[in-house]
Amino acid sequence: MDSNSWIDYKIQVRERLKVFALNILELSNSLPNSERAHILNRQITRSGTSTYANYRAALRARSKAEFFAKLSVTVEEADETEMWLDLIIDSKISVSELAIQLHAESVEIIKILATMRKRLK
Repeated sequence: MDSNSWIDYKIQVRERLKVFALNILELSNSLPNSERAHILNRQITRSGTSTYANYRAALRARSKAEFFAKLSVTVEEADETEMWLDLIIDSKISVSELAIQLHAESVEIIKILATMRKRLK
């Protein structure tokens, strides 16, 4: 992949993560008002939006090493988000189509980010 294609790809990933974060916020708004839902809601909202924020920070990195480090944090946040979605679905707090779609998307995002990280090694 040439330099311009790599830049375009990173921008496409950024936009995908933004949509993901917005959908996490939509899911957050739809979760029931129970104690256990409230706990998971806070966690998924934090990690789901943090994935986007950390990726944006990675794009502003001053070096390849800094990009790698910030991208690694992004992978961790995406993995945590997948775990919270898994708990939300398996606990039946929400088995909505949105929750299921977001879980599938989180798995794809982890694959994309992990592959990007491998490309840097």
